[in-house]
Amino acid sequence: MSEIKMMATRDGYGSALVELGREHENLVVLDADLAAATRTGVFQKAFPDRHIDCGIAEANMMCVAAGMSTCGYIPFVSTFAMFAAGRAFEQVRNTIGYPHLNVKIGASHAGISVGEDGASHQCNEDIALMRAIPGMVVINPSDAVEASAAVRAAFEYDGPVYLRFGRLAVPVINDRPDYRFETGKGIRLRDGSDCTIFATGLCVCEALSAAETLAERGISAQVVNIHTIKPIDEELVIEAAEKTGRIFTVEEHSVVGGLGAAVAEVLCEKCPAKLTRIGINDVFGESGPAKELIHKYGLDAEGIVNRVAAELGK
Repeated sequence: MSEIKMMATRDGYGSALVELGREHENLVVLDADLAAATRTGVFQKAFPDRHIDCGIAEANMMCVAAGMSTCGYIPFVSTFAMFAAGRAFEQVRNTIGYPHLNVKIGASHAGISVGEDGASHQCNEDIALMRAIPGMVVINPSDAVEASAAVRAAFEYDGPVYLRFGRLAVPVINDRPDYRFETGKGIRLRDGSDCTIFATGLCVCEALSAAETLAERGISAQVVNIHTIKPIDEELVIEAAEKTGRIFTVEEHSVVGGLGAAVAEVLCEKCPAKLTRIGINDVFGESGPAKELIHKYGLDAEGIVNRVAAELGK
């Protein structure tokens, strides 16, 4: 058995920027004094004239990117999710979202997997914030391969895109010849008949592992990767609800306003089905090793198995 490759999604972001930079001279990258952490440093090294360090001034950076987008450039702005979605929310909403400008936001270090940096930096609300901005596309890739594909898709899309990346290295699960990324389309990774687990980000790999354990317990779980939270794949959500009748969502984000909420909206309007949301239960995070926090908050395979089995009475 080959060794599992581990990479952070932020690494896929950095490498994709360099690849696209070689192909498109109008791609520029802006950073808020975090080029090493966000992995835009590799782009800075390759194309120093197209990388702008805006300093610790995230709100201003969003406005600079907005202006550059009106001059024919396609800017990728990068900082931590807490600063991109939180500190600069007003500028993202009014300066980028309102005029529907062609700006891409690369937000790294999202969720509780930021680890020891603690609650102040563990942004578990960013998907909810970005989903609420009209016309904003929201993407949360599951691994580095998907992150790279998402960056390319974002570049090709004409309009604002929020890309969510993680700090923690996670298993690469999409390194296969038949992998294809399409904005707004979920990916079935495992078939099942008793329930469907919709997962996003680093929770996708954990959901797949959980499904294997659940199978040993006699529970057949379908697993679907929802990399695009907005627009959500309504057709796939409805199909899963009709097929299994029991839905679970798993996300490294608050259960308020994230993947679970997006799926719930579709179910309530189009195909009512029992839903259980697995995520951060309306609390702030805490400081600690990333993997221990993921386990404590029930977002690893063990936590998913326990929750699904309990809900299904098995």
